Amino acid sequence: MVDADQTFVIVGGGLAGAKAAETLREEGFNGRVILIGDEREHPYERPPLSKGFLTGKEERDSVFVHEAAWYAQHDIELHRGQTVTAIDREARTVRLGDGTAIAYDKLLLATGAEPRRLDIPGTDLAGVHHLRRLAHSERLRHELRKLGRDNGHLVIAGAGWIGLEVASAARQYGAEVTIVEADPTPLHRVLGPELGQLFADLHTDHGVRFHFGARLTEITGQDGMVLAVRTDDGEEHPAHAVLIAIGAAPRTALAENSGLALVDRADGGGVAVDESLRTSDPDVFAAGDIAAVHHPLLHTRLRVEHWANALNGGPAAARAMLGQRVSYDRVPYFFTDQYDLGMEYSGWAPPGSYDQVVVRGDTGKREFIAFWLKEGRVLAGMNVNVWDVTEPIQKLIRARTPVDPEALADPSVPLESLI
Repeated sequence: MVDADQTFVIVGGGLAGAKAAETLREEGFNGRVILIGDEREHPYERPPLSKGFLTGKEERDSVFVHEAAWYAQHDIELHRGQTVTAIDREARTVRLGDGTAIAYDKLLLATGAEPRRLDIPGTDLAGVHHLRRLAHSERLRHELRKLGRDNGHLVIAGAGWIGLEVASAARQYGAEVTIVEADPTPLHRVLGPELGQLFADLHTDHGVRFHFGARLTEITGQDGMVLAVRTDDGEEHPAHAVLIAIGAAPRTALAENSGLALVDRADGGGVAVDESLRTSDPDVFAAGDIAAVHHPLLHTRLRVEHWANALNGGPAAARAMLGQRVSYDRVPYFFTDQYDLGMEYSGWAPPGSYDQVVVRGDTGKREFIAFWLKEGRVLAGMNVNVWDVTEPIQKLIRARTPVDPEALADPSVPLESLI
């Protein structure tokens, strides 16, 4: 066991950081645990910000990882609203924005990601939104209620997961929605054209208008308020509010300024870590959105921005900090809820990595499982309105052995029998 007089510092007050702190205590570490977050809120989970909390189905208190009293009860020194401005790796200290220096024996970076910005005129107008933090979701929820009440129009730049989930919420409030997307379908780079079209049809059936093959070039307004957006193909769309949802960038500046090894943005970006989530400095670890992991199962370096990666990566990093043997080989997983569609996705199948898509079930009824295959091996699986199949899907991915596509497509053949 690590000596009780040691200090472990966690930079990042999100899910990964909070679960790392929790794991340190569960594993018996009785030294100092210092958790530093730049928000005034206690650590919270992000999926509700575009799902249940945004739609009003979940209360504000439901988003927090732990009750407020939990941190003091477990002797976690929680610094809220504090920014870490620098890491001195030689002295093993972090410096806060107020000038305070905190020494560490082990350091975990879990600084997360931030929304990508559009460099176009009009982004400073009232009614232009990004969605990453609880305060963003609260502001956007108020906006959607107002748009629904006044028959207002929301334009969303980007048809990724955040854009689609907000579109679903906006339509449930009664707002008009237009989505502007550069690719030919939603989620084109994640699901490909066939499955991307399914999400286009889902939203079209609920009254969402799409403008594909275009990008925003200007947000116009009057008296500081949004009036319309313009796209690079010369069209104009009315708007009373705009959501910029064109992806997120890992917050790696702190790591970069301290000289830690990074991954090029062209390769996904992030802080380079080994399978134990250790950076190029043996006393510094990284987890969550910023961690570009050398994945032992997928044999590639992979950075994942989804909830499950923070949930599982924080504890894995904590165990590695304690000197335990860690091989972080979790199958990437995420989920979404849009209207009456629920979906779970497991695996990793980027464009060009697969040669076949096999569907089991009825895409017309939106009750099916889709599999992405390479030479018969399952790379990823997505279950839509079909439940309790994540475990066998992930086992198929882990097996890395060819399966019979016809049997995979046949609902009468149990998935377990193919493993």
